[in-house]
Formats: sequence, structure tokens, C-alpha cells
Amino acid sequence: MTSPRHPLLAALAALLVLAFDAPAADLERAGKIVSGRCFLCHGMSGESSSEVFPRLATQNATYLAKQLKDFQTGRRKGTTMNDMVAGLTDQEIADLGAFFAAQKADPHPPADADLAAVGKYLYARGNSHSGVAACSSCHGPAAHGTEKLPRLAGQQALYLENQLKDFNKRSRTNDSAVMHAVASKLTELEIKALAEYLASVP
Repeated sequence: MTSPRHPLLAALAALLVLAFDAPAADLERAGKIVSGRCFLCHGMSGESSSEVFPRLATQNATYLAKQLKDFQTGRRKGTTMNDMVAGLTDQEIADLGAFFAAQKADPHPPADADLAAVGKYLYARGNSHSGVAACSSCHGPAAHGTEKLPRLAGQQALYLENQLKDFNKRSRTNDSAVMHAVASKLTELEIKALAEYLASVP
């Protein structure tokens, strides 16, 4: 008599085959794309040339690939990014995510230690008086995020500030609506404090 577990085992085996058949990231190809499209703003190693642009080094590969795809489809708007990713294949986008995730970057020392301390408290505990949830509940205690959520540790402070403001204004809508609710409750001081703290986290 056939065991009822056989179909499940067969399905698991099929998933394993698919996983092993998935092409490995071509980092050399990604490097060529970076040198032709990305380096002026984001640098060859993902260290952005200005705080206006995000630091891509050490960013989670799957999250980064999702953002690039969103720029390509128009779900996320950017001044130049929509044009920059035009024509890239899904595999090239995945390669870029893996390329930047493999780069190393040092955190930025805080320019204002007291402000960073406020940000550290907010990140870990939120603000119970205004209803701001702790950022760590989603992005993790070390701010390293997940495959689907961004790594915030070491990100450019000004870029973080601008993204939080965009979430509050609903001008960024390609990610979780939770961020709209969170950002709408943050004060200007809290936004700056969180950005200052997160930029300094390794």
C-alpha cells in the first residue's frame, strides 16, 4: 500500500531540484553593469557618493532585487532609477542584489551622540506616548532586516530621513503600508534621531 507521505516527499524533492537548478549569481556580470550604470551615484562597491543616495553595500540581496524590479515596473518612482534599470533581465537584477550584498562597509560614526542615543531608544522601544512601534520588531535588534525587509544598519542618515518623509507623504507606496502608519507618527526630531542612530550601527 502506498504511504500517504509519498506525495509530500515527492513535492519536497521537486522543490530541492528547483533550488539546486537555480542559477548562481554572476558577480562578474553584475560588476560590469555597476561600472556602466550604477557607480556614479552608488560607487563600485555600493558606497554612495552622496547621502542623498542609499548605501547599497551589505544590503539584503532579495530586498534589493525587489526594489530594482519595482523601479523597473514603475511601482516605485525615482528621479533616475526607473531609466537606469530599464532593459535589465530578472537574472541581472538578482545578480546585482547578490553583488551589493557581498560588499563590505563600515558604519558612519554619529555626528551627534546625544541625538543618536534618542534614536537608539526609539529603535529598540518605540514611543508608547505617541503610538510609535519599536522598529526592531520588524527590522531586528541589530537593524539587519530580513530577505524581504531592508537592512537599516549603516545606511546614509539623510537617505533614511528622506525615505521616512516619503512614507509619511505616501509618495513611496511600493512597500508595506505599515511604514505609512509608523512614519505618520514620527516627529521631525524622532526622524533625525533614528537616522543618526541607524547610520552608526555596524
